[in-house]
Amino acid sequence: MDLRYAPHPDDAKHYDTETLRRHFLMQDIFQPNEIVLTYSTVDRVVVGGVLPTTESVALTSPKEIGSPTFLARRELGVFNIGAPGRVVVDGTSHELGNRDAIYIGKDTADVRFESADPANPAKFYLMSTPAHARYETRVITQAQAKSMAVGDTATSNKRVIYQYILPGVCETSQLVMGLTQLEPGSMWNTMPAHSHGRRCEVYFYFDLADNARVFHLLGEPTETRHMVMKSDEVVISPSWSIHSGVGTSNYAFIWGMGGDNVDYTDMDWIPMETLR
Repeated sequence: MDLRYAPHPDDAKHYDTETLRRHFLMQDIFQPNEIVLTYSTVDRVVVGGVLPTTESVALTSPKEIGSPTFLARRELGVFNIGAPGRVVVDGTSHELGNRDAIYIGKDTADVRFESADPANPAKFYLMSTPAHARYETRVITQAQAKSMAVGDTATSNKRVIYQYILPGVCETSQLVMGLTQLEPGSMWNTMPAHSHGRRCEVYFYFDLADNARVFHLLGEPTETRHMVMKSDEVVISPSWSIHSGVGTSNYAFIWGMGGDNVDYTDMDWIPMETLR
């Protein structure tokens, strides 16, 4: 498990490219038969990936978690962006197809990740936050997610937002997650920009060709920075930072939040004239 500390905005605005990437970017999260995790002191979120091939891969509790089991005081959201697989939760197997998700509640003792076909593995993206209460473990398919078609081709941001893990679809302590798919010809996400001082936000970009990139924007509204990202990479934005991006082609991303509330509409909009 990698450990990242929460930077102060006064410090972050002085970061050069490599320092910015070292603090906010997570790469190479899919390794065969391993769980690759990053623990951030920003809202105590844990993010990572699992690529089970020939083995069933168990979720263990590293020292940074501080509990006998990983979910003793946490909850977990998992998205499958690969071939069909399964997540075994305390002995019960849950099948996940491409773009299906599962929410796993606090006090779960044993979690294992498996692929239906080792030669064509599942790819599980994980995000975990601390939890104060136990909620029902459940699978959410894309058809069951709440969908919203937003944006316009004129502004190059026509997209569908799928809300998987949030009130009204799947109850949680504080974890909120969903998936946004941009249509061909659209490249912008989350612009006009916003922040929310009550929550951090984590983006996992995927469905990009090898030679395509996303220019992710972060930082204070008057001190924006950019980070060039390729497919299957993760960026964390603290509560004081915007989170937005533009790609060289269309793409998809999984967004996740942790913090004071689970209100999806709790956003502090940034006027375009404020951005610097």
